[in-house]
Amino acid sequence: MSPPHSTLLVAPRWRDYELIDSGNGLKFERFGAYTLVRPESQAIWLPALPQAEWDQADATFQKGKSDEGAGSWLQRRAFPERWLMQHDSVRFWARLTPFKHTGVFPEHSAHWEWVRHQIALRPHARVLVLFGYTGLYSLLAAHAGAVVVHVDASKPAVRWAQDNQAVAGLQAQPIRWIVDDVAKFLAREYRRNSRYDLIIMDPPVFGRGPKGEIWRLNEGLQTLIEQCTALLSDKPLGMLVNAYATSISPLAVLNVVQTATRPFGGTVQAGELVLMERATARPLPAAMYARWTAVL
Repeated sequence: MSPPHSTLLVAPRWRDYELIDSGNGLKFERFGAYTLVRPESQAIWLPALPQAEWDQADATFQKGKSDEGAGSWLQRRAFPERWLMQHDSVRFWARLTPFKHTGVFPEHSAHWEWVRHQIALRPHARVLVLFGYTGLYSLLAAHAGAVVVHVDASKPAVRWAQDNQAVAGLQAQPIRWIVDDVAKFLAREYRRNSRYDLIIMDPPVFGRGPKGEIWRLNEGLQTLIEQCTALLSDKPLGMLVNAYATSISPLAVLNVVQTATRPFGGTVQAGELVLMERATARPLPAAMYARWTAVL
């Protein structure tokens, strides 16, 4: 295996999303036709644009009593229950949620070309998407020709993902939607001798399974990666891990992934996912990642 390296991956510009500005613990974004202001703990600098422009945002998220609790949106114009967005040829729904999210993580688009490339190497590749949320990775993989298994513990998130499959026109593509605790699902798949060519995951810092199972990233990541490695096919294509604000660094995630995948060879890359501001081209760190690419 070649030595690991750390890299900033910049999300490509796309029509339906832009980071307009950031600062003072906030980010000012456009999702399709709507502009939003949301909390962003990384944005400790001063904004580039005047406050008057921020005040014109269509909606601003207001935190609840705790950072983890539900908040509310101050809306300055009427919003539909959901609205369409598109990246390349894949369409999906966005909406305002009580937890500041919109169902769309634009920084993930920094990986999408890699995902397409890996799937193109093997027709009908088997792809496992864990903590899949609203299903954008699953839709991308299915659109690229993969056979996809999507797992998330949240029934509402999986329903949203299924709605995204419909609006994307991918109903005929093989996506298996599963509501389950990820660790329990992986254990069953191992007993069934199931194997996957590509595994993608976006584990939360803290989460609960459908039956109250507790998940903490810093305690569970090593076991999670070991479970996933045990499900890789004889000639795997790769593994992708995204993670958000946490006490561990990208180097720690890299070390976990590199150790687990060493028997397969290949290359591990890790670092931060970055969104570039429209106002100044200033980079906003959005997530950390580790990405293992197999040698075929």
